[in-house]
Amino acid sequence: PLAVLDLDAFDHNAHQMRQRALGLPIRVASKSLRCPQAIERALAIEGFSGVLGFSLAEAIGLAERGIDDIVVAYPSVDLASISRIGADDALRSTITLMVDSIEHLDLLQPHARGGPIRIAIDVDASLSMIRGRLHVGARRSPLHQADQVVDFAREVLRRPGLRLVGLMAYEGQIASVPDTGRGPSSLAKRGMRVVSARELSRRRRRVVEDVRELCDLEFINGGGTGSISLSAAEGNLTEVAAGSGFFSPT
Repeated sequence: PLAVLDLDAFDHNAHQMRQRALGLPIRVASKSLRCPQAIERALAIEGFSGVLGFSLAEAIGLAERGIDDIVVAYPSVDLASISRIGADDALRSTITLMVDSIEHLDLLQPHARGGPIRIAIDVDASLSMIRGRLHVGARRSPLHQADQVVDFAREVLRRPGLRLVGLMAYEGQIASVPDTGRGPSSLAKRGMRVVSARELSRRRRRVVEDVRELCDLEFINGGGTGSISLSAAEGNLTEVAAGSGFFSPT
């Protein structure tokens, strides 16, 4: 595959996102930059740090290119890659795996042969109202409420071979929903984004506070290109993520 990339525009978009991040580091979301050279260029710009990866196999490939901080954004059962990471000291120190279920912990634990596997918990950030009768956003994880996340964190912490280092809560219904325009649809989307951001801010704050009572965390990840400003201003995150904004597709 071949593409022509305007590097000046790419760098301009990166600096625009930096300004919106309010000083928080931006983790580069590789699902939107399907080109290693573009990822490396983004990481060379001040304010961008680490990769939010798409798959375990990709994470291994990026680590072999010298990228030393990769959080895989999706729980994976790629056993070949899990086994390779579990047996390799360099990969284990570089790659963080995402988890959201007890069954996934059961699968990962036997592969931690050389030392602990780095683990991040995927917290569901979708909007649920009226006792769950109204739902907006992707159901990314069964871990929605703070008590669910805390119980699951305790389970991770009691298992040898697994090391809890972070949380991720990606608000797709905010970051991925354009709300420009003047029609009823745009008005409804703007209202949904405001309601969802307020609800998530309160819930995410409780999740972070409660889990931090159990252990130290290296990172709290959230946000996306479409919600950098809102997420960064929330005060609960240590980093935001962005990918599509480098290309500014729409």
